[in-house]
Amino acid sequence: MGDFCIPSLNPDPHALADVIGDDDRVLLFGAPGAGKSTLARALAGALTARQDACLCLNADPGSPAFGPPGALCLGRWSAAGWETIDLEPLCTLDAGRFRLPLVDAVRRLLARSPPGVLLIDGPGVVRGVAGAELLDALLGSAGIDLVLALQREGQALPLADELGGLGAAVKVVPTASAAVAAGKRARARARTARWDQYLAAAESRDINLSAVNCLGTPPPRDRPNAWLGRQVALLRDAKCIAFGEVTRVDGDSIRAQLVGEGGEADALLVRDAMRDANGLLGTAKPFGARLVGFVPPPDTLHTVADDTSGPRPIARVGPVTAILVNGVFGDPLLHVRFRHQRRSLLFDLGDGARLPARIAHQVTDVFISHAHIDHVAGFLWLLRSRIGETGVCRLFGPPGISANIEGLVAGIHWDRIGARGPRFEIGELHGEVLRRFSIQAGQPAAISLGEADVTDGLLIEEPGFVVRAMTLDHRTPVLAFSLEPALDIKVRKERLDAHNLTPGRWLTALKTAVAAGQNELPLELPDGSTRTAAELTKDLLLIRPGKKLVYATDLADTVDNRSCLARLARQAHTLFCEAAFCEADTEQATRTGHLTARACGEIAVSAAVEHLIPFHFSRRYSDDPGQVYREARAVCAATVVPPTAGGGE
Repeated sequence: MGDFCIPSLNPDPHALADVIGDDDRVLLFGAPGAGKSTLARALAGALTARQDACLCLNADPGSPAFGPPGALCLGRWSAAGWETIDLEPLCTLDAGRFRLPLVDAVRRLLARSPPGVLLIDGPGVVRGVAGAELLDALLGSAGIDLVLALQREGQALPLADELGGLGAAVKVVPTASAAVAAGKRARARARTARWDQYLAAAESRDINLSAVNCLGTPPPRDRPNAWLGRQVALLRDAKCIAFGEVTRVDGDSIRAQLVGEGGEADALLVRDAMRDANGLLGTAKPFGARLVGFVPPPDTLHTVADDTSGPRPIARVGPVTAILVNGVFGDPLLHVRFRHQRRSLLFDLGDGARLPARIAHQVTDVFISHAHIDHVAGFLWLLRSRIGETGVCRLFGPPGISANIEGLVAGIHWDRIGARGPRFEIGELHGEVLRRFSIQAGQPAAISLGEADVTDGLLIEEPGFVVRAMTLDHRTPVLAFSLEPALDIKVRKERLDAHNLTPGRWLTALKTAVAAGQNELPLELPDGSTRTAAELTKDLLLIRPGKKLVYATDLADTVDNRSCLARLARQAHTLFCEAAFCEADTEQATRTGHLTARACGEIAVSAAVEHLIPFHFSRRYSDDPGQVYREARAVCAATVVPPTAGGGE
C-alpha cells in the first residue's frame, strides 16, 4: 500500500455513526458481497437513533439494495427500511462499462437530494482501470467527506493505492465474517424479482421510435428480437418521466410496460439491460454475438476417415439446432433437430454417412433444393435406414423430384420386403401448386395424391412452425427454404421454483397447447392440481416471436435470384447460404450458376439477417477456407467465421 496507512474503525454501527457529521456524504466502498448494503442499513438505524435524517443513494444498478435494478435510486430511511423517493434510470446493470453515465446520474440525484446524512452504496467495481476511474469520479462528483472501505480479513484492500491518495478521509471497516457474495444465478433471480415487483404498477404504452431520439446503445431497429425485454426510459427535457420494459415490436413502433407519468417524451434511453430467454433480467449479449459453434455433437455426428469437409457449423435458432453435417466443403445436408422432441428435418440429402441410422427414424420431412447428385445421394442412406419404419416421411422439392426419387427406389430389388417397404409422400412445387405423390419401396409405381394450392410458398403449417419455399434459378429450378417457428416459448425457471413445480412432460404439453392456441386446455401439474394453459402461461412462460432459419444453395447471381432470396430471408436469425467461389473466380461462378462469397454477403446484408453462415465452398479453397470467409465478411459483418479459418475475427 505504499508508505501510508489507512486507519481501521470499530465496525459497530453506533461507533461508526460517531465519526459521521450531520450533513456528511459517505461512500461505502467494497467488493461484491462485502456487506455494503448491510452496513448502510445498520448505519441508517444508528443515525436515526441520534435523530439525524438519513438518506442513501444506491449506486449499484446490478444488485440494488432497494428500488428497481437498472437505475440509481435515492432512498429515505424509515422504520420499514429504505423508501425510494427519486431515481435515475441507466437501463444497464453494468456499472463498469457505463461508469460515465453512472457518475452523471449520481450528480443529478444529488442535486435533487434533501438535506441530511447521505450514504452512497457504491457499485462493486473495485479493480482495474474501471474501478480506479469510477472511485475518483464518484469522489469528485459527489463531494464525498468520508470513505468507509470494507476489507475482508486476510485479503488485500482493493485499490489501496488509490484510496490512500484521495483528498477525502478514508477509514477501513472489517467485513463481517457472515458476508458472502451471492452466486450469479441467485443475484439474477433477486434482481428479477425486484424488477417484477416494480413493474406491477406499470401500464402499457405505445412508442413511435421515429418520433423520439434514441439515446444510449439501442440495437438496430430492424432487429425486433434485440428489443424485446429491454429496459427503456422515456425522457422529456433530459428528465425521466417513465421507466419500464419493451414487450412488443411492430416496425418502428414498440409497446412497453412503463411506470411513471404520461405525456409526450422527446427521447428514449436504451442500453443493455434485458431479460434473457429464461425471463431473468441480465445484460444483453453484444448485438450479433455468435450463436454458432463448430464442434460436432458426439450423439449425432460420426467420425469419417480422411475427413476434408472443413468447418461444420452448428447453429442454435430458437427451439431448433441446425447442423451442417458434411461441413462447408462436403455434400449439402442440414440436419435440423427440435429440442425436447424426437423429431428432425433435413434440408437437402447429401451423403448421410455421418448421421446414425436412428436419426433417419426421427426424420419427418426432407426439403430438397434440386436433384444434382451431391444433393440427393443421401437418399439411399435414408431409404435403407427406414426399412421397418411404419411412418411416412414427406419429401418436398422442385418439379420432377418425384421421378428422381421413384428412379432411386426402383433401382433396388425389393422381392423380400412385401408391403413393409419405407413410404414417402413427395410434394413437387410448381409455382403456386403442390403436386403430391406416394412412393413405397416394393410397390410398382408412384401414386398421384392430387394437387393443392400454395400461397406464399407455404409447404407446411403446423402449430409450432411453418416451412416456406422460394423457386430460384440454377440453370434448373431450385428451391430455397425458410423454417419459421410460430413462437419462441421459454420456461421461466425462477417462476417454477417460486411455485414449487418440478419440470416434466407437462411443460411440453403446455408449450404445445400455447403454440396451438389452446389457451383453455386444462393441464395436470405435478402437485395434482389442474390449471388452464392460459393461467400457466401468465405465470411461467416468456413468449417471443419465433426466430427464422433460411437455407439456400446452388443459385446463379441474378437480379431475380437476389431479390427473391432477400425477400425469403428478410430479418432471418440465421441464413445458411452458398458461397461457392471467391470473386477472383467470378467467371467460373457465372458459368456454373453459383454465388461468389461477395454476392452471398451482399444478399445477407440486403435481407438484414442476424447471422450469415456461408457454405458449399468449392474444394479449390480447401487449403485456405479463410479467403472465402474474408470475402463474405468484407461486405457482411454478420458472417460467422470459425476461429480456425483465419477469417479475420
